[in-house]
Amino acid sequence: MKPTVSLLRATSYDLTELRAALEALLEPLGGISSIVKSGDRVLLKPNLLTGARPGKECVTRPEIAYCVAKMVQEAGGKPFLGDSPAFGSALGVAKASGYLELTESLNLPIVEFKGKRYETVGEEFNHLLLCKQAIEADVVINLPKVKSHMQLTVTMGVKNLFGCVPGKMKAWWHMEAGKDQSRFGTMLVETARTIDPDLTIVDGIIGHEGNGPSGGEPKDLGVLGASRDIFSLDRAIVDILQVDPNTVPTIVASQRLGLCSDIDAIDFPLLQPVDLQISDWQLPDKMMPIDFGAPRVLKSTFKHLYIRFIKEPIAAYR
Repeated sequence: MKPTVSLLRATSYDLTELRAALEALLEPLGGISSIVKSGDRVLLKPNLLTGARPGKECVTRPEIAYCVAKMVQEAGGKPFLGDSPAFGSALGVAKASGYLELTESLNLPIVEFKGKRYETVGEEFNHLLLCKQAIEADVVINLPKVKSHMQLTVTMGVKNLFGCVPGKMKAWWHMEAGKDQSRFGTMLVETARTIDPDLTIVDGIIGHEGNGPSGGEPKDLGVLGASRDIFSLDRAIVDILQVDPNTVPTIVASQRLGLCSDIDAIDFPLLQPVDLQISDWQLPDKMMPIDFGAPRVLKSTFKHLYIRFIKEPIAAYR
């Protein structure tokens, strides 16, 4: 069966218009009630990268999270919002990004992720330290932002789930796998495959182009996308941006692992990617190494932490 990716044009974060757009977007997928059942604990995973000012558009808009949370509640689910931001706490970044007024109106909890080791399908990364809130939730709804990225070209659904890697483990992975872009992309794909989100909804109404993930500028895209197949959705968004998929490590890795369909093997029940394509999406001025070029003393510190808290526990786990 072909994977289904639902795409439509949307230009407003007005709550009434956005709610109608999301309902239309999810209708070909069976609606929210086909994903969320009464009593389900539902993790909403937005991109809460950092506490940038509202209007910078480098985080998922709170209106998206609000509308989806309300739909989940109406379906009988119990939503909660969580992330592990690169800087600061989930609550602090949510507050700085204008989330609290909307989340508090729904009594929507915001949780800080805590890690636990989980076995993966792939052999190369046979265990990953991931947040237990994502793995143990009944339903995971992934809410990424469409952004350019100075290390990964663009970031969408797969990369957003790197936020389910808790705390300083993100920095470790940047240094451990960041020397090899292909390996880093594979780690991100294996993380997404292990979490296996039940639904991904991409916020592309206003994207973030240029020197992302946080140093770029807002870009009107007018796109909402949704799928139960995260890899096919990312592939469709790349086509909309007219970015070469061979330059996106997560796309390359997902195709190599047989997880990502070619664009012509995806079912688009609403709009086709070509109907939404733009020709002037700005990629980063220059690409940066994934491992940050970290100082030797910092690398030594993370090596010590890796041996103490990761390598030795894995050996015992085996």
